[in-house]
Amino acid sequence: MLKDNKKTLIITSIVTLLPILIGVVFWNRLPDVMATHFGTDNQANGFSSKAVAVFGLPLFLLAIQWIAALVTARDPRKQNISPKMYTLVLWLVPILSLVVAVMMYPVNLGYQVDISYICELFVGVILIVIGNYLPKARQNYTIGIRLPWTLANEENWNRTHRFAGWLWLASGILMVVLTLCGAINPAWMTAIFVLTVLAPSVYSFWLHTRKSL
Repeated sequence: MLKDNKKTLIITSIVTLLPILIGVVFWNRLPDVMATHFGTDNQANGFSSKAVAVFGLPLFLLAIQWIAALVTARDPRKQNISPKMYTLVLWLVPILSLVVAVMMYPVNLGYQVDISYICELFVGVILIVIGNYLPKARQNYTIGIRLPWTLANEENWNRTHRFAGWLWLASGILMVVLTLCGAINPAWMTAIFVLTVLAPSVYSFWLHTRKSL
């Protein structure tokens, strides 16, 4: 799996590190201490040195990408992981790295950026993309809703992932629409996250108990 996707892994690694180049270009204009974390009110609440922000953050994300790629490729059931699903795994972190750069650099260069808007839109799109793939996921130990009941029973796995796929897709669309309309707020975000995480787990357990009775 890793050998078949060697070219994609190289390209995605370069994309993940691309923010370093941006940081180097604007190095003299960036403050020595950079804002790297922001609250829902768009106010910075976390700071790092310029070197850590420019070099450390992309390198950290690159390490996460490679760990995800290697762990997924070593899955005992890797034959159940489709090439498209593995490609999605390889591209998630690079896209995240670019989104972080789009938020972080303009703010530290003195521009006004609606951090919450970008984050909410990004999360909504990710939910839509993953929701589209979840129903197609087959049993494995790396990607998907890995619960004792889904891993023990293929029917439970399939039904849970079909349910979760539609739920994540609908939640993602809702989040994108609310964000574009300016109606999203922390309460909505919390409710959507709880729903997308908790509902599939409860549904899977319900399927398991119903079959056990």
